[in-house]
Amino acid sequence: MVERKVDREIIARRNSRRDGMMMKLNFCFFFCRGWWAFLLLQLHMLQALAQDDVAPYFKTEPGLPQIHLEGNRLVLTCLAEGSWPLEFKWLHNDSEITAYSSEYKYIIPALQRSDAGFYQCVVRNRMGALLQRRSEVQVAYMGNFMDTNQRKTVTEGQAAVLNFLHILSYPRPQVTWFRDGHKIIPSSRIAITLENQLVILATSVADAGGYYVQAVNEKNGENKTSPLIQLSVANAVDLSDTMAPVIVIPPQNTSVVAGSSEITLECVANARPVEKLSMTWKRNGIKITSGISSFGRRLTITNPTSADVGMYFCEAKLRDSTEEPARANAFLSIIEPPYFTAEPESVILAEVEKDVDILCQAMGVPIPSLVWYKDSVPLSKLQNPRYKVLLSGGLRIQALHPQDAGIFQCFASNKGGEIQTYTYLDVTNIKPAFIQPPEDTTVTEGMTAVLTCEVSGAPKPAISWKKGNQILASGSVQIPRFILLESGGLQITPVFLHDAGNYTCFAVNSEGSLNAFVTLTVWNRTFIVHPPEDSTVIKGTTATLRCDATHDPRISIRYVWKKDSVIINPSSSSRITVEKDGTLLISQTWSGDIGDYTCEVISFGGNDSRMARLEVIELPHSPQNLLATLNSSYSRSVMLSWVRPFDGNSPVLYYMVELSENNSPWKVHLSNLDPKMTGVTVSGLTPARTYQFRVCAVNQVGKGQYSAETSRLMLPEEPPSAPPKNIVASGRTNQSIMVQWQPPPESEHNGVLHGYILRYRLAGLPGEYQYKNITSAEINYCLVKDLIIWTQYEIQVASYNGAGLGAFSRPVTEYTLQGVPTAPPQNVQVEAVNSTTIQFLWNPPPQQFINGINQGYKLLAWPVDAPETVTVVTIAPDFHGVHSGCITNLKKYTTYYTSVLCFTTPGDGPRSTPQLLRTLEDKPGAVGHLSFTEILDTSLKVSWQEPVEKNGIITGYQISWEVYGRNESRLARTLTNTTLEYKITGLSSLTTYTIEVAAVTAKGSGWVTSSTISSGVPPELPGAPSNLVISNISPRSATLQFRPGYDGKTSICKWIVEGQVGVLGDEEEWVNLHEVENEPDAQMLEVPNLTPYTHYSSTQILLTWSAVPESEQNGLVLGYKILFKAKDLDSEPKSQIVRGNHTQSCLLSGLRKYVLYEIQVLAFTRIGDGVPSSPPVIERTKDDAPGPPVRLVFPEVRLTSVRIVWQPPEEPNGVILGYQIAYRLASSSPNKFTTVEVGSTVRQFTATDLTPESAYIFRTSAKTRQGWGEPLEATVITTEKRERPAPPRQLTTPQSDVSSRSLQLKWVPGSDGSSPIRYFTVQVRELPNGDWQTYSSSISHEATSCIIESLNPFTSYKLRVKATNDIGDSDFSAETEAVTTLQDVPDEPPSSVLVTPHTTSSVLVQWQPPKAESLNGLLLGYRIYYRELDYDTGSGTESKTIKNPSALRAELTPQSSFKTVNSSSALTTYELTQLKKYKRYEVLMTVYNVIGESPTSTPVEVFVGEAAPAMAPQNIQVNSLSASQLELTWDPPPADSQNGNIQGYKIYYWESDVQNDTEKVKVLFLPETTVRLKNLTSHTRYMVCISAFNAAGDGPRSSPSQGRTHQAAPSAPSFLAFSEITSTTLNVSWGEPTAANGVLQGYRVVYEPLAPVQGVSKVVTVDIKGNWQRWLKVRDLTKGMTYLFRVQARTIAYGPELQANVTAGPAEGSPGSPQEILVTKSASGLTLQWTEGDSGEKPTTGYIIEARPSDEGLWDMFVKDIPRSATSYTVSLDRLKQGVTYEFRVVAVNEIGYGEPSVPSVAVSAQIEAPFYEEWWFLLVMALSSLILILLVVFALVLHGQSKKYKNCSTGKTISNVEESVTLDNGGFTALELNSRHLNIKSTFSKKNGTRSPPRPSPGGLHYSDEDICNKYNGAVLTEGLGLNEKPLEVSESEATDSDYEDELPKHSFVNHYMSDPTYYNSWKRQQKGVKHPASYRYEECAASETEPYFQTVITTQSSGGVYTPTGQPAPGSRTPVTGFSSFV
Repeated sequence: MVERKVDREIIARRNSRRDGMMMKLNFCFFFCRGWWAFLLLQLHMLQALAQDDVAPYFKTEPGLPQIHLEGNRLVLTCLAEGSWPLEFKWLHNDSEITAYSSEYKYIIPALQRSDAGFYQCVVRNRMGALLQRRSEVQVAYMGNFMDTNQRKTVTEGQAAVLNFLHILSYPRPQVTWFRDGHKIIPSSRIAITLENQLVILATSVADAGGYYVQAVNEKNGENKTSPLIQLSVANAVDLSDTMAPVIVIPPQNTSVVAGSSEITLECVANARPVEKLSMTWKRNGIKITSGISSFGRRLTITNPTSADVGMYFCEAKLRDSTEEPARANAFLSIIEPPYFTAEPESVILAEVEKDVDILCQAMGVPIPSLVWYKDSVPLSKLQNPRYKVLLSGGLRIQALHPQDAGIFQCFASNKGGEIQTYTYLDVTNIKPAFIQPPEDTTVTEGMTAVLTCEVSGAPKPAISWKKGNQILASGSVQIPRFILLESGGLQITPVFLHDAGNYTCFAVNSEGSLNAFVTLTVWNRTFIVHPPEDSTVIKGTTATLRCDATHDPRISIRYVWKKDSVIINPSSSSRITVEKDGTLLISQTWSGDIGDYTCEVISFGGNDSRMARLEVIELPHSPQNLLATLNSSYSRSVMLSWVRPFDGNSPVLYYMVELSENNSPWKVHLSNLDPKMTGVTVSGLTPARTYQFRVCAVNQVGKGQYSAETSRLMLPEEPPSAPPKNIVASGRTNQSIMVQWQPPPESEHNGVLHGYILRYRLAGLPGEYQYKNITSAEINYCLVKDLIIWTQYEIQVASYNGAGLGAFSRPVTEYTLQGVPTAPPQNVQVEAVNSTTIQFLWNPPPQQFINGINQGYKLLAWPVDAPETVTVVTIAPDFHGVHSGCITNLKKYTTYYTSVLCFTTPGDGPRSTPQLLRTLEDKPGAVGHLSFTEILDTSLKVSWQEPVEKNGIITGYQISWEVYGRNESRLARTLTNTTLEYKITGLSSLTTYTIEVAAVTAKGSGWVTSSTISSGVPPELPGAPSNLVISNISPRSATLQFRPGYDGKTSICKWIVEGQVGVLGDEEEWVNLHEVENEPDAQMLEVPNLTPYTHYSSTQILLTWSAVPESEQNGLVLGYKILFKAKDLDSEPKSQIVRGNHTQSCLLSGLRKYVLYEIQVLAFTRIGDGVPSSPPVIERTKDDAPGPPVRLVFPEVRLTSVRIVWQPPEEPNGVILGYQIAYRLASSSPNKFTTVEVGSTVRQFTATDLTPESAYIFRTSAKTRQGWGEPLEATVITTEKRERPAPPRQLTTPQSDVSSRSLQLKWVPGSDGSSPIRYFTVQVRELPNGDWQTYSSSISHEATSCIIESLNPFTSYKLRVKATNDIGDSDFSAETEAVTTLQDVPDEPPSSVLVTPHTTSSVLVQWQPPKAESLNGLLLGYRIYYRELDYDTGSGTESKTIKNPSALRAELTPQSSFKTVNSSSALTTYELTQLKKYKRYEVLMTVYNVIGESPTSTPVEVFVGEAAPAMAPQNIQVNSLSASQLELTWDPPPADSQNGNIQGYKIYYWESDVQNDTEKVKVLFLPETTVRLKNLTSHTRYMVCISAFNAAGDGPRSSPSQGRTHQAAPSAPSFLAFSEITSTTLNVSWGEPTAANGVLQGYRVVYEPLAPVQGVSKVVTVDIKGNWQRWLKVRDLTKGMTYLFRVQARTIAYGPELQANVTAGPAEGSPGSPQEILVTKSASGLTLQWTEGDSGEKPTTGYIIEARPSDEGLWDMFVKDIPRSATSYTVSLDRLKQGVTYEFRVVAVNEIGYGEPSVPSVAVSAQIEAPFYEEWWFLLVMALSSLILILLVVFALVLHGQSKKYKNCSTGKTISNVEESVTLDNGGFTALELNSRHLNIKSTFSKKNGTRSPPRPSPGGLHYSDEDICNKYNGAVLTEGLGLNEKPLEVSESEATDSDYEDELPKHSFVNHYMSDPTYYNSWKRQQKGVKHPASYRYEECAASETEPYFQTVITTQSSGGVYTPTGQPAPGSRTPVTGFSSFV
């Protein structure tokens, strides 16, 4: 077949010289069928020697059927003889399985079941072909039983028939029945039929049970056991002893072939009692007695003949019974094999054009059927009308042709067998003639070359071939590689390059001879050098299959790839690409790409093909039907089972089981399960937790999808299996212990903890336990109360849940804290040592009453008259002997109560019994109120009062006097204790004396009180003090400094301070504020207890506040800070400090007038500032007269008028009430102004009637409630010659005027432009990148300099100035050179100062540098100030009473002054070393530059002696436990860096990137190295640092470690909304969950009607992948029905639902339905028209159009937003799918919603009208016209060339011009139907007017093989007569799979594209018969391709011998277009 294919391809390429002859032959065939006789008369009679050939014949015939085992080797032989060469081929079940060859054997190496069947051999030689009878071959096999377990129930007494279950087996198996394992033996009650049925007669209950069959194949020995048949016997309601016979298994009509050994008939009957059942067989009424067996049930007839034919009866009856017998019958027939009654002769000779009859008659029973064959081909396939089968069975051949010669066979067959006979028909008397002359042939090296030489003649000519003089092949000569074919051609196999050349074909018979020569061209063979290889790729990747070929350079090659024998169109899918070198690339591979890929290289140099297997592996699918059940035998396990999934084309390696515990994220539990397993027991679970499971399979590709999660299982609770951990007990009080613990590990809870049981008892004693029940699992502490003081206890804790109490922890022991002593010291003795000291002697209390560690004793003494004033002295304990101690500094000669107590750490014990004691006497204090009276020249009276401090018993007074300054004049007197005055006499007049008075006790004279006075001169009133100065003013006190005035000739005894309270004024009253006595020489007095008072002004605010509550002071309040700023004006507040904690008011002054201020107050201690008060107090200062208006300009100046414009004052100081404009001539009187007042909103004024060319002075002022403010004055000249001013120049900034925060800018004004300059504007720019900022735009016009303030220190600036006059602004001046302000002291100290112990004698100081902008210069470094602090608690017997607690460091006395350390500016850490152990230090820091230091930082105290850990914890691991928990583990700091015992850890954790907002600290007070962080945010990355701490403090933090919590189910979507709600559709949308808790994988939308729809409640679930689509279009709603929508988001699991109800439209109040819907169709579109319906409750706002395509059936919105005014709308046909019909309806819309839809329109097709030249009738007319024209031309050429027909027949070259006739067997036309389909074709044709020209076929490129036509065309297409119509463009989805191609048209032919592609003729057959479709085309732009429309084409074909040529198709070499395209070429 391959050789013939090549020949025909070559024939199709013959040159045009032969085309004319081809047309002649075609014409002759059609019209000159009767010319054969004429042709015979014209041929020359040639004589030749004819050889005697023998037709083939078989030496043996097939025998009986053969049975072989599977896998055996089978050899079939075909022994035949006849003329050489003989060729053989084999048929299997009438299908060819081999081609003709010289091999007479057919070998099957290993038999399979499919090899069973009938085999036939065909032998042939030049005479013809002969077909052998069939040979039956069977393959023994045995399959499995096809059925499953069955049940059968019969009523007791009835017969039970159990059928033999179906099983595939050959031969039929031997059967044995079993019941419950026991073999069943046939009996009178049990029968096994010929069909292997089990029949149980008269069943009883005992027959019930399980029955099965064991089947044995006797040929291969296999046996199989059937499924169980369960027989149940039901009790009969009324069971009698007798039951009439019933035929259960009747006999069957049977046929048997004559000569068979025997035949058996069977009849089974049932009756009761079965023992009396009798079976009888009859024939023709005569009882048969022989051949009866099996209890009469079977009749066997041996050696049946025709005499045994007839009806046989079986009869069943009960003996001794009147019951009617049961009867049945069957017919036995005999089959006789066929035999011939008439056969043809072995050879029949006949002449051409004669009729011949071939005899064949056969007989048999039944009558055999006859089938005729010619050369082994059934005549029915040849369909030759000249061959007629006669009624007698013979064959008549009419008008013999030479090609009728051959072997004719007659086969007769019936059920009995098959016979055959044959004859050779020899057609004589015709000389040789070429049927198909030899043609030049081109082949490829290594291939087979076939040189045709088909010759007719009778007798059949003998053919021989020569090359040169060498005979290559003939009937008697054969050389290797050269084979003479039956057709007369020469086959060369294989062809070598040297075979090229000229070959001659000789044909000879008895009537003549003939010869012709041809040229053979040999090309280098095309073959594949790099074939594709079997490969396996992963789904989604790119598969690469190589196919590199080498070929002859003279030819081109083409690669064709096939998948599973189906051609691959590369452009049919964008995934498939064929490279230039033939490599096939398949991207995005999937399972549909699996298959065998064949690369075919097609060329004129030969074809080659190689095949490779492509396997696409993918992830395995998820296991199915996953079930989880609790394990009843072990409560902590669950049994899982599943169904094996699809393995992704790669074997499953193992399974993984994941579980979710209590809704936590999934985690792997079992990671490597055997792939053979489909179930597993999951153990290691925790009781009382819920679990979900899922399973996934893993293969070579990776891990597949997880199965659906199981339902959640709850394991039963168990008591906790572990005790609480980390039990810590600490004494809280002397009678209580605080016990703390942590819960047991969560894995040991075994349920929900309900609480804890704590038990305790005395340690070391066998007492009973006391119990505490903590009923909350959240409480992990317990204060055990009512314990014994300072006693050790043993404590244990256990947890409990709903299942019971768990284990108790290991006991911990702890003491209660010390108590206070309960007994006072004993034997207390007190004694006064002196006037201020008392000594104590005592013994300690009994030890058992101390209740702790004795910390010492306290000596107490308090005056009898002042018991609240207690003096306390602490004495350290002395554990040896009697204790002693003293109290000093007591009041003299004062009675005290004394007592002693013992104290422990918790507090003081009871005092000893108080003892009364008086201190000893001492010298008295000063007398009081010394005064003088009766002052005479020589005497005066002195008076006094008793001393306040008597210090004993006053025994008298001592008075002395002397002349001032003269001690020798001193005189003294002693007076009694009752004398309080004394008159001194003997004085000198007018002399100044000093007089002294002192009291006297037994201890002596006391403190002397003295005074001076002049004798003879009475005292005068003192003079007024002068130089009175008030300082240190605070809200409640003030300091008064003064110079004392005249003393009035005596000492001043009292100072009196008076003041005016409330208001000031000369008339106001002065009141006494304060008095001070006994301060005669005072020059400064502090006046306390003043009432806060001030004289308010517009720049002051008085502020008062209350003290900070004592509990919140956190130390000693040193003062207050007032923070204040102008609201909305100041950015940063200013501050004012008030020192002292008693002052609670302040007067803020220097404020701006009439401005709102925000004021806050904070308190500060030594450590730093407190929190400001909140909310801020808002207060406004009082108003005042305003400042001057600003920016006064005169934009319009005329000769007689001026317009003045101004802006409000920069300091309005209140509410502006109006403005005043005053103006005068500059030359007039200074006081003569014209004044005008305007409103507060006016900003301009025009002065008229002015004098031209004159100078005027204008003044503008503003007014508030307090009056007119300062005016602004300007001069203007009434002239029109003005212009803008020139910019200022010569800008300078003298360095001498530059400070750190200000500088002076100087300039020279430019020209004023004949208009006075009104003001200057200064701008400043901070370098390097600052913008220009306006510093001031109201600088006086007279200024030539300006002080620029509020600058930043050490910063560079540039400045510029512009001037403004009435015309406008000047340009800015040139910029100044850069000027840098000077440095200043830094504004801020270092921040975040941290001081931590580093070693036992050093501390580490750490800080952060201050902000760069606060350095105000170059940072030189840092200074660290530190000093030792000592808390002075008194030492020895000294006691200290704190008198003034408000002092800054009253309790802290510096042991030394501050020490200073300088640190580099680059450092932020410094270690202070060589410090004293066990001392506290205070550390301050400053930053400094060349100017000075910053303020100090807040002081930090640190204790030296114990050091914090020097290093951080190590090896920190962060593990995610769940969506809300992280587990941390770490190692302690290295031992040498711990600096003591680690007491715990601090865990700092925060969400990544938001540390400031989310940082938290968890403190672990135990030295454990693991902790769980709980209540975290799901799927969030956390950063964790850990520091260790000991008694000294915290160590450094570790570097941050990170961990992420697991994902969890998301929250509900944030919203759910509906839109575009019509009666059947709506849009639902939703928002992202507020808490995603992971990566959102998608959403689930579920909706359902709230009530059943037509009795059905449908729940629709839509899963949407990804997070980007948060909407869904729903199109299947029911009008007016309310639906419930539920939306869930999904991460690792679905979150909670968000629900909402919505009712499908139309809503109440919406519009009614539009009316009169009309659809009209035009060439370009459809137009819908309607009229407006009811508008509803609101006006109609617009319309929408809904469409329903016929291929979908659902309404959907098609057009929306149509204006309300519209009543029609046109839809372009391009928007519609071609070939689909549409219905439309219109819906009106108003504010309420979408209304009732209109009635649907009529269905309209979207087909585009085709132009007339595309209509089928036009194409048909053109085709017929072309055909008629061609026939006319052909006819003319035939007539013209008739005389030349045989002129040159003598030479081979000329003879080779004769072409064969081509015809269709049926002589008619074949109509094909071609589906229109999308074809993406490279743009090779231009598009004009919306259409495209069709492709012009390549006329010389048509070539078809026999295989193409037979297999693809004749067999698939010509079997149906279909009209060739073009289907609509759109096809359904299922059709698109087969039909939609995107291939480039082959270059060889338009038609061949369809003939060679099976997908096309399949699509032709799918076209509905008789349906005509208008042509429709659509153009779609594709990447580098366009869709090519295919036009209707009618193809007429003529064929003979399997060659196909389209009628109208140009013959090779011509340029005639294909029929149907002529109009478009």
